[in-house]
Amino acid sequence: MLEQELDRYWKVVVDTIQDGVMIVDKQGVIVTVNRALEKMTGFEQGELTGKPCSIFNCDTCEMTRESHGRHWCNLFRSGTVSRRRCVLRGKDGRYRHILKNASVLKDASGDVMGAVETMTDISEIIEKDTQIEAFRQELRSEDGFHGILGASPAMQKVYDLIANASQSEAPVIIFGESGVGKELVARAIHDMGPRNNKAFVKVNCAALNESLLESELFGHVKGAFTGAIRDREGRFEAAQGGDLFLDEIGDLPVSTQVKLLRVLEEKVVERVGANKPIHIDARIISATNQDLRRLVDQGRFREDLFYRINVIPIQVPPLRERVWDIPLLAEHFFRRIRLKSGKDVAGVSHAAMEALTRYHWPGNVRELKSAFEYAFVNCPEGMIQQVHLPPVVVEPTAGGTAPMGVGTDRDSLEKQQLVTTLQQTGGNQSRAAELLGISRVTVWNRMRKYGIDLKKTVAAG
Repeated sequence: MLEQELDRYWKVVVDTIQDGVMIVDKQGVIVTVNRALEKMTGFEQGELTGKPCSIFNCDTCEMTRESHGRHWCNLFRSGTVSRRRCVLRGKDGRYRHILKNASVLKDASGDVMGAVETMTDISEIIEKDTQIEAFRQELRSEDGFHGILGASPAMQKVYDLIANASQSEAPVIIFGESGVGKELVARAIHDMGPRNNKAFVKVNCAALNESLLESELFGHVKGAFTGAIRDREGRFEAAQGGDLFLDEIGDLPVSTQVKLLRVLEEKVVERVGANKPIHIDARIISATNQDLRRLVDQGRFREDLFYRINVIPIQVPPLRERVWDIPLLAEHFFRRIRLKSGKDVAGVSHAAMEALTRYHWPGNVRELKSAFEYAFVNCPEGMIQQVHLPPVVVEPTAGGTAPMGVGTDRDSLEKQQLVTTLQQTGGNQSRAAELLGISRVTVWNRMRKYGIDLKKTVAAG
């Protein structure tokens, strides 16, 4: 292709480019622009030709006109601008984020005759980056009291107890139903206390059998049992100088209770398979959803251990006893799940919120969170309505979760709820745990506690 033909088609080439292109003379007066720049700024070429490029009010243009008229802007002194981010104003008055490249144009004699600039609109990228950073900050943020949400008088009492307990070295025990946030309370005690620069170690006493639990707590030496191929420190040693959180301590086997009592009294542990005492310095925080006094009466929990760990008791109220915290919690879960899912869901309808406040919430805060995860799956866009909530929330009597009345036997209600849910899921314990807002281990423990035969239960449904 001849050079003359290239000159003839340069306008077509430039108009095909997606980035904005502008040519100015050495006085900074616009000579021509391409279609992309017209679209980007909202100005037509006729409105720009002959106007100074300052019409765009670019925030990075360095006006350094000298007294004799040379170097109208720094571009003509430096010769190039490379990947400079700036903001310019369009015809509608709105500002756009731009990535700019520029270079001076010289004639055959080497004299400057003008300059060319290319502009890439990065407004959407900047906006998304801003949103992403906002999302990150939101997801990193801790709402409420050290991550615990609730403004009701009942929760204010819990906060006061947490603050006082955190400054003590005495054992703390947290009572509360499944899903109320006992681990959050334990974590808050650790974070507020003088041991917060040391480890916070958690052990779920219901998740391991007796032999594995002792190894987990106290450690073992190589060869202590089949599979013990090396020495291993226990959780007490790992929590040295910090706090050890014993969750579901009511499920601790009686034989392990004896050994735990010795540790609490003598401040030493012995690894499984060894007889060398190891001094430990770990404050004990325990938690349970069971009535330990009743377990003591039944001979399933040692009375001396009960009094040893029940020095500072904290009772976390169930969600049904702090109904006015539900809107606060609902807003929190709605906001976080919307950020994570990216779905364009505007909010929670008044009718849906009423359904949330009417429901009994046997699974407590954990079940409320699960309800919102369920709602986001069912709600394509717009507002979350009652129909988007789990059926058991909207029609509680159908799920065996009618509100508790005076004199209601909690164990009977808990058992009936589990039976009904297992029947609904065809015996699927993982799905039942999800619907109830509790762990699969808790489902199994309740089945054992209430003597529920899975096959007979499913058949009866």
